[in-house]
Amino acid sequence: MPAPKPSPAIEELSFEGALKELEAIVARLEQGEVDLEDSIALYERGQALKTHCEKKLKSAEGRLEKIVLGEDGPQSERVAEA
Repeated sequence: MPAPKPSPAIEELSFEGALKELEAIVARLEQGEVDLEDSIALYERGQALKTHCEKKLKSAEGRLEKIVLGEDGPQSERVAEA
């Protein structure tokens, strides 16, 4: 059997890529057919992927907040003042 393909570095994954891999890990663990050592390794990778996804989301939220609030305060306040 060929050696398993190495997983990409988590930092290099997009949010969508990390989420997809995390979902695959959860599915494998839920099946209950993975031995203990592999389960632990999958769980560790899953935790790292979860943290990566949370960081990506927090970054995106910050960027959106800057767009909505802008430098002059909330958009709704500027529209109301016009």
